[in-house]
Amino acid sequence: MQIAVVGTGYWGVNLVRALAQLGVLHCVCDVNRERAEEVGLRYGARRCFSLEEVLSSGLIDAVVIATPASTHYRLVRQALLAGKDVFVEKPITLRCSECEELIDLAERKHLILMVGHLLLYHPAIVKLKEYVDSEKLGGIEYIYSNRLNFGKVRREENALWSFAPHDISVILHLLSGELPLQVSAVGGTYLQPNIADVTVSHMLFDRGIRSHIFVSWLHPYKEQRLVVVGSKAIMAFDDTANGNKLQLFSKKISLKDGQFITEKPVGTPVHYRQEEPLKLECRHFLDCIRTRQTPHTDGRDGLRVLSVLEACHRSLQLSGEPQFPNPAQAAFAAIA
Repeated sequence: MQIAVVGTGYWGVNLVRALAQLGVLHCVCDVNRERAEEVGLRYGARRCFSLEEVLSSGLIDAVVIATPASTHYRLVRQALLAGKDVFVEKPITLRCSECEELIDLAERKHLILMVGHLLLYHPAIVKLKEYVDSEKLGGIEYIYSNRLNFGKVRREENALWSFAPHDISVILHLLSGELPLQVSAVGGTYLQPNIADVTVSHMLFDRGIRSHIFVSWLHPYKEQRLVVVGSKAIMAFDDTANGNKLQLFSKKISLKDGQFITEKPVGTPVHYRQEEPLKLECRHFLDCIRTRQTPHTDGRDGLRVLSVLEACHRSLQLSGEPQFPNPAQAAFAAIA
């Protein structure tokens, strides 16, 4: 099996490394010739400088696309039309209508379309999902996520589109693909006109479950933490922690003489297999190519995330006015 990676920037080079280690890297492609030469030489891959050169090769089985999100629709569509299986980084596109078109095209041509929602392949998130499904946390009440850092400021997309897809994908996954009934989002624009540097997105789900996602590239320290509050216990995933990233906390609250008495929770490490999420994600893509199985994060999964992103973006533009994921998109995304 031979794979081409299109886009060798900040994240693309990590995909190049993982695929080279898995022994399937054929070539790298980038409009920046110097970058393509440097990365290709580093990982022993051929260098291409146009997508047409990649798609015309009969030696290449699949294409991995790690270019700016604004180019995803065009590049994925070209690759599918050329008969190549495709892995594309999140978000799959910037418009749900484009995403629906790509899903339909891939299904008509019997091709694999996988979206890079990396955290769903993280062994800690896999373990967290097991705890949720087995109801060891009790009924889910609230989920919150902070994805904060200083820098990595984007020019072509705001912090919501850059950071929040990770957390939206995990929250929807933990709730078994359920879409929120409504969302609202507010934010602040400080460095560039019309590009929010900080956003907070709130989601309301069925059964009263709520969540919020706080993202910023103007935070003085890095934080990537997701907390699931259940009726029995609380579980926290801290992706910046050294060592074990998953902790289980007891939830001991009692009422005495009209006052709530709380016992300070102490975290207990939850063990999970120690494997690199990116390599697991790439290996899953290769397995899907071999077996023709539907990826865990297929186009429909990408559409669910995108429908929430679009609704949050509309709310952000309307200063927090509640918005609703398109029910037609939700129905389309749910079709097996």
